[in-house]
Amino acid sequence: MSLQDTVINTETVAPGDKEYDDAVRVLFGTGSPALVARPRDADEIAAALAHAVRRGLTVSVRSGGHSLLGHGTNTGGLVIDLRHLDGIEVLDVDRRLVRIGGGATWGRVADALDPRGWAITSGDTAGVGVGGLTLGGGFGWMVRRYGLAVDNLVAARVVTADGRLLTASETENPHLFWALRGGGGNFGVVVSFDFVAQPVATVHRGTVTYQLDDAAELVVRWRDAMRSAPEEMTSTLVLPPAAPGEIPEAMVMLCYAGEGGAGDRVAEANAAIEPLLELGTVLRASIAECRYADLLEDTAPPPGLRIEGRNTLVRSINDEVVDAVDRMHRSSSPAMIALRSLGGAFSRVMSGATAFAHRDAEAMIIAMVVLPGTASDDDVAQALLPWHAVAARGMGSYTNFQSSASASDVAAAYPPATYTRLALVKRAYDPGNVFARNHNVRPGDGLPRPRRA
Repeated sequence: MSLQDTVINTETVAPGDKEYDDAVRVLFGTGSPALVARPRDADEIAAALAHAVRRGLTVSVRSGGHSLLGHGTNTGGLVIDLRHLDGIEVLDVDRRLVRIGGGATWGRVADALDPRGWAITSGDTAGVGVGGLTLGGGFGWMVRRYGLAVDNLVAARVVTADGRLLTASETENPHLFWALRGGGGNFGVVVSFDFVAQPVATVHRGTVTYQLDDAAELVVRWRDAMRSAPEEMTSTLVLPPAAPGEIPEAMVMLCYAGEGGAGDRVAEANAAIEPLLELGTVLRASIAECRYADLLEDTAPPPGLRIEGRNTLVRSINDEVVDAVDRMHRSSSPAMIALRSLGGAFSRVMSGATAFAHRDAEAMIIAMVVLPGTASDDDVAQALLPWHAVAARGMGSYTNFQSSASASDVAAAYPPATYTRLALVKRAYDPGNVFARNHNVRPGDGLPRPRRA
């Protein structure tokens, strides 16, 4: 009996099949799994999981395939590709309640909701999977206006490691529901998510590029502007690595998600954007009103490079944080540093309400290091040395932007009480750690010693 024959009634791709090379590739990696299963319903997911457990295969679950660590594929194991579970259904028009398949992408969701003038705060790009982004928490362009994606989630249907199909909500399996909102793919395969969409017809988006004379001063000015900005405004300050022989630049990417009539919305957007045009010498500015669906664009990393990402959440962009960011930007490390503004609706959620607990963070700071594809782990560690001073001033991380997933890294991503609770939920729903290929919380184990680098 072949590997394919043991997965009952499930579309599969195996080594030697014409589609195999494409089926094993994700955005940040390529694997060589023994089998790729493409289920169409919960029963087929359960059959694929049973096959993996019987054979002791590593399980990867793929939604959009955007994991920085390539968790959507593996070597020698089973990949459960959710591409066929991409349905989008309106359950209740009055409540704007929408059911979305775990394999849908946010671009497809935005297109489907656009004719109704609805949107769900989601990721930055169209190709990001609903499943992976949501389970990590779900930062997006409207995080200050409508919070994280999980803050708009009201239920999920989950196939657990033992093949059960469970509904998770505030009233059914509430501990599982809590864990799904930020605990990653540790607890099962999510067949579908029920979200409450928001009335968002259009947004104002833009990029403002400045001459970068003093990175520390620009960070402070941006921080102060965002502290007084309305919560309809979300922005990210980007400090690219300096290009030899060129005038140093920085940029602010922004999204204003307002309400009201067209005239009022434009006037309010202009008033909110104006302070960001006064942060420094503006070299270029491109700002326009657009449909929310047009805000999400597709991006792909350049081939042949190794991209390493780190992030931390900071309670305050204080002088120590500003100094650490400035020193990293002035170092020889070829890193892109981004500061994403938080607050507003994001901060009104109680820290213990979801597994994403860092609700008092003023910003998330991200560093992306781009190295040759042949770079070793030692090369990465060397390039990230300046990051340590920034990370030391943080209080956790967002796993979806983290390309390091050691036990201590995962423990450091959460407050200790949150991690302990996640481990207990993991023990209840996946005691055998079938879903280990992610930022893995082990079943009921003790806390590894966190580290901040």
